[in-house]
Amino acid sequence: MKIRSGIELANLTDIGLQRENNEDYYGYWESDSDEEFQRKGRLAIVADGMGGYEGGEEASHLAVETVRRAYRETPGDPQHALLVGFQSAHAQIQQHAREHSQLAGMGTTCTAIALTDAQLCYAHIGDSRLYLLRDGVLARLTSDHSRVTDLVNAGIIQPEDAGSHPYRHLLSKAMGVGDDFQPDVPEEPIPLLAGDILVLCTDGLWGLLSDRELLAALQSLSATDACKELVRLVKERGAPDNITLQVLKINSNGTN
Repeated sequence: MKIRSGIELANLTDIGLQRENNEDYYGYWESDSDEEFQRKGRLAIVADGMGGYEGGEEASHLAVETVRRAYRETPGDPQHALLVGFQSAHAQIQQHAREHSQLAGMGTTCTAIALTDAQLCYAHIGDSRLYLLRDGVLARLTSDHSRVTDLVNAGIIQPEDAGSHPYRHLLSKAMGVGDDFQPDVPEEPIPLLAGDILVLCTDGLWGLLSDRELLAALQSLSATDACKELVRLVKERGAPDNITLQVLKINSNGTN
């Protein structure tokens, strides 16, 4: 697939050092049609599946492919199309689990962005993350749907204790799990500027890196080399989980 000018894109996934299979999955899409590209722009997604050896892998693949298809086929604004995609993927995963009893409990995180007319829309559920680096400041745009985050928000534990808490890997929300499905979306699209850098990543990456390390790699390296360096750092620290990220650097030409 040809990537049009306007961004520098790189993505990378790695099984890590302690898992037998990769339950992460990612996708990127932009239309081959110039007319459709003007309407739909660019779509990037990461997902981190759960539910055992087979269930997690199937859930993350279903999430990415369903969101991609629904986003492309849904008329209207990009934020609405993302939400339709998330709702469709949630229903697809639940249906698949009902049809295959051995996959009961399958689910996935999912974080997706749409870039159109130099604006960012996103939808998010679980503990994969979306970061925005602008003018030397790294901001996390998503909030983790995890038990630890709930405990921090309730004042039961301190933020600095979250990384070592025994509940740190337990999700409070996931795609395909439960009936009350409410992904996070921004109130309004976020304007993007030349020089902005967006990062989507699973917890296998951010769980072993500091914001300072993420910032340093993104500022000093190309998108491709930043992906490689960040994965190298995680693997140097044991990489107990799968590792997946996408980096999109916005250049002076805008996003579409």
